[in-house]
Amino acid sequence: MNRLQTVFDAVATHARLQPQKPAVRDSRRSLSYAQLHDRASRLAQALGDLGLQKGDRVALLAYNCAEWMELYAALAGAGLVAVPINFRLTPDEMAYIVHHSQARCAIVQHTLLAQLEAVRRDLPAVDGRCVVFGGPPPSGWLAYEPLIAQAAPLQPPSAVHSHDMSALMYTSGTTGKPKGVIRSHEGSTLIAMATALEMGFTGEDTGLMVMPMCHANSLYFSHTFVHLGATCVIDDRASFDPEGLLSTLAAQRITFTSLVPTHYTMMLALPSDIKARHDVSRVGKLMISSAPARRETKLAILDHFRNAQLYELYGSTEAGWVTLLRPHEQLDKLGSVGREWAMSGPIKLLDERGQEVPDGEVGELHSRTAYAFDGYWQNPEKTAEAFRGDWCSVGDLARRDAQGFIHLVDRKSNMIITGGENVYPTEVEAVVAAHPDVRDVAVVGLPHEKWGESVHAVVVLHEGAHTTADELLQWCKARIAGYKRPRGLTLVNEADLPRTATGKIQHRLLRERLLQTEPALD
Repeated sequence: MNRLQTVFDAVATHARLQPQKPAVRDSRRSLSYAQLHDRASRLAQALGDLGLQKGDRVALLAYNCAEWMELYAALAGAGLVAVPINFRLTPDEMAYIVHHSQARCAIVQHTLLAQLEAVRRDLPAVDGRCVVFGGPPPSGWLAYEPLIAQAAPLQPPSAVHSHDMSALMYTSGTTGKPKGVIRSHEGSTLIAMATALEMGFTGEDTGLMVMPMCHANSLYFSHTFVHLGATCVIDDRASFDPEGLLSTLAAQRITFTSLVPTHYTMMLALPSDIKARHDVSRVGKLMISSAPARRETKLAILDHFRNAQLYELYGSTEAGWVTLLRPHEQLDKLGSVGREWAMSGPIKLLDERGQEVPDGEVGELHSRTAYAFDGYWQNPEKTAEAFRGDWCSVGDLARRDAQGFIHLVDRKSNMIITGGENVYPTEVEAVVAAHPDVRDVAVVGLPHEKWGESVHAVVVLHEGAHTTADELLQWCKARIAGYKRPRGLTLVNEADLPRTATGKIQHRLLRERLLQTEPALD
């Protein structure tokens, strides 16, 4: 029988080998491996006592907190499927995921009750199996802590196999309705092994999870640390706090964290005296993910975190980790997302006919990882679109240089076609972003009667900057081909850029907003 350890098995192993070792902590509490195993085991049994059976989906809605780790472990032990829901979604969007996944149970943090209460009324499938933690449950809901306390430890554990579904992770929906990504226990374990091999993590590491625990980034890294018997610290602040992050890195003796470029920029923009208060010398590895970082950002990171190696990754919920830019390549291959990870196969860049493109030309990126997803839940058409044989694609466009380094160009769905020419927003964004007054930029295509689409930039300036839209358009005029230049430019505040939970700008939503608010822009 093909059998790899699940995350529940890993917790059980380290509960035997090092019961007092801290497994997970947040600002409220710390759990040893023995405590984490006991609580996860009891929760698994309690969910079975509610009538849930192997393969049933369980919707999870919470801010970052230590409970995520016992939830993931408990569901794995019981053979149930985690359906993590992004807390930033609207109640209607949450209802879609609960309904589409056919969840038979919902576990929600008390502070998010209002969102899921509306879901519960509309979706009777979870009725009687709604559990709340972090506060008193409303009428008809079950209390999380008594549920755990009153249950016996799981006996015997469910017969969970490597290819069984462990999680149903819904994509952010940047190009339409979110799709349920089926991830197996095997995929979860293999990506943990690949991460440990590639980055040299050990049981002595302490990782800080800042990205949402409902997202693939924190899920994959936290599972890696659990498999190794290391310690996970969950950043449970309600919003990102750059000084608070520095304080946590120092006080919790963190050796690794993964952040998006905006996090690094905000943290490194703090006054020097504030940064000097916090000893970050134990941080040995840092990851940049979800968006490319500028050269000056990388230099600032390396200057402040003197003992840290810097990595940059590209991946997806579907494929897992795909490429890695390693520490010695950071400044030599600026703009690249690196080459293949350990345990991932070759990368193919294919044209519309499915033929590989030569180096230097743009093609749709297909990867063959050992831990790719098993398809989209109840969506065979989209599953078929995502695969060419063993190769998986999420619609990203890229080019490969002569040394084999991958340079992302854009999402296939974001490509602008103006006057018959293909324009990739990331290329235009790089030109606009090079202006010293620009803090952030997003480029979209807007309808144009003559050209089909025209290029439009939406820009956030640094605080105190006074550059005008016309000045930025002139900046682009001398630096990029005419058909690629923005024909319109809108200055906005940071909050006006719609983002996913990991900080990616949602180009589709931004385009829709522009069409609603400024229909005559071009």
